[in-house]
Amino acid sequence: MTKKVGTRKYAALLRGINVGGHKKVPMAELRSVLEGLGHGDVQTYLQSGNAVFSAAQKDPAALARELEAAIEAHFGFRVACLVVDGDHLRAVADACPFPAAELEGRQLHATFFSEQPAADRFAALAAADFLPEEFRLGDRVLYLYAPQGLGRSKLAEALARPAVVKGIDATTRNWNTVAKLVELTRA
Repeated sequence: MTKKVGTRKYAALLRGINVGGHKKVPMAELRSVLEGLGHGDVQTYLQSGNAVFSAAQKDPAALARELEAAIEAHFGFRVACLVVDGDHLRAVADACPFPAAELEGRQLHATFFSEQPAADRFAALAAADFLPEEFRLGDRVLYLYAPQGLGRSKLAEALARPAVVKGIDATTRNWNTVAKLVELTRA
């Protein structure tokens, strides 16, 4: 499908859907919701709430609010959505402080934030207590190196505490998904 003139590619990252039978959002219906909002070139990736679409250049936060309202109207429950444009996704991939090409996708994760968190939110985490796991903050993203994977990560657990993420929408993707979303949002 050809991208329309005057549009940009975006990725929608839905938080906490299709996990343990809760907040079921079939990808075909998600594509329909996005198309119903007037977006084009709609694709989904995996069943975990990743969608790519083109839209007239808009504020990603406004696109996220529109999508959240449309999902709630269609499915009857609220889902936090983050929308990022392809340029931001590429910048996230390019700025990765870890050797992504040398790691398995399950070892490297990116947590996307709705706004830039203050660095002092992370000050209470003693980095040495979590080695060899590490994290670095970027532009509205946190990079997490977890050599044993996210499911076994003590650092991921600490980073998810309310004191760290309170008031900011956040959702995490493994590096394989980040790389695929970068590919799908190329103009």
